[in-house]
Amino acid sequence: MSNAFAVETLGPACIPSPLEGTAFTPDDAAMLMDPTLPAGRAENASTVELAGPRARIFFDPRETRAAIVSCGGLCPGLNDVIRAITMVLWHRYGVREILGLRYGYEGLVPACGHALLSLTPDLVEDIHLDGGTILGTSRGPQSESVMVDFLRDNGISMMFTIGGDGTQRGTRDLVREIRRRGLPISVVGIPKTIDNDLLCTERTFGFETAVAMCREPITGIHMEAKAVNKGVGLVKLMGRDSGFVAAYATLATSDVNLVLVPEVPFSLPRLLGWLEHRLQRKSHAVIVVAEGAGQDLVSATGADASGNRKFGDIGTFLRDAIAAHFKEIGRPALVRYIDPSYTIRSARANPDDSVFCFRLARYAVHAAMSGRTGMVVALMNNRFVHVPVDKAVEQRKRIDPKGSVWQSVLDNTGQPADLT
Repeated sequence: MSNAFAVETLGPACIPSPLEGTAFTPDDAAMLMDPTLPAGRAENASTVELAGPRARIFFDPRETRAAIVSCGGLCPGLNDVIRAITMVLWHRYGVREILGLRYGYEGLVPACGHALLSLTPDLVEDIHLDGGTILGTSRGPQSESVMVDFLRDNGISMMFTIGGDGTQRGTRDLVREIRRRGLPISVVGIPKTIDNDLLCTERTFGFETAVAMCREPITGIHMEAKAVNKGVGLVKLMGRDSGFVAAYATLATSDVNLVLVPEVPFSLPRLLGWLEHRLQRKSHAVIVVAEGAGQDLVSATGADASGNRKFGDIGTFLRDAIAAHFKEIGRPALVRYIDPSYTIRSARANPDDSVFCFRLARYAVHAAMSGRTGMVVALMNNRFVHVPVDKAVEQRKRIDPKGSVWQSVLDNTGQPADLT
């Protein structure tokens, strides 16, 4: 396997797995990262380790103490993942000490005063029926040294970190400190970002639920815009650095006439010119804008607790700019605006996302029990794999303006390829 994607282990796995009736995955099972490579180049291709239960494990379940933490913004499926980790550890491996760490990485800092939550099958039985996270969440880094002290002092053998880019950077830093001290503690990440912008995975949980839930506000704004003469419907959706939610929601509804995403710049004069032309030809227009689009047009200063640059509100900016422009030129235009972001973020996962959550969690448990660490569970080529966390956080996954997703959006909407 290519060294660049080799997954770290804590040591030899010598304990026979307690799993019964299971098809075990060999330790050397791997998959080509790019199955489209031309013949004859496979010997130089990068491969990635396949996920799955191993016949021998590193940790003795009777002596294992596990912990789970959820960080960052809310996302559909958080409770599904917490429930699944608990159930697989308890029922399949016989682990009886499973701790929920409260309010993100603050839960590993004693000075924050958050009590530990003991997770059992009875406690988590129905949590997947609710949105949010039973553990709470927070943003922002904490001291790696303090957090590793906490893991050591509380006898925690493995920790599961549920979160996006910032959370998994925290995973990376924790693993480095654990490695420096030579401690036998596994840290395994489960990628959570509603924006689907984590590298090295085709999909993150919550994304599909978000796309499905965007259909209703887009359909609603479409009806509002069509109901009046020269109606303009504007919907702001999630997507700070990557416009996947806006793009896929557009493709899912086919009611959108213009999509604005962070990866494709636009100018306000060109957008207003397009809209004038659109309303001359048609009685209405529907625009979807991702929250990170057009940030050169809006003012914002500072950063949030995670160090992310604060963004200006492109949705309300465009709403007001469009209304003011058409008033100035003396043409009719009635603007309707919807921002459903928090409603979507706090929702429960849809059935397909729930299945995806369970499978991600299951593979994360198998990886941790085998002694793997410093990795995230990912989906590549419809197979679950292990990816070193260093690779997962190298950069954000973004829409390629020349790629098939964006070209599909252009075909679907009929919008100009260039609005700069």
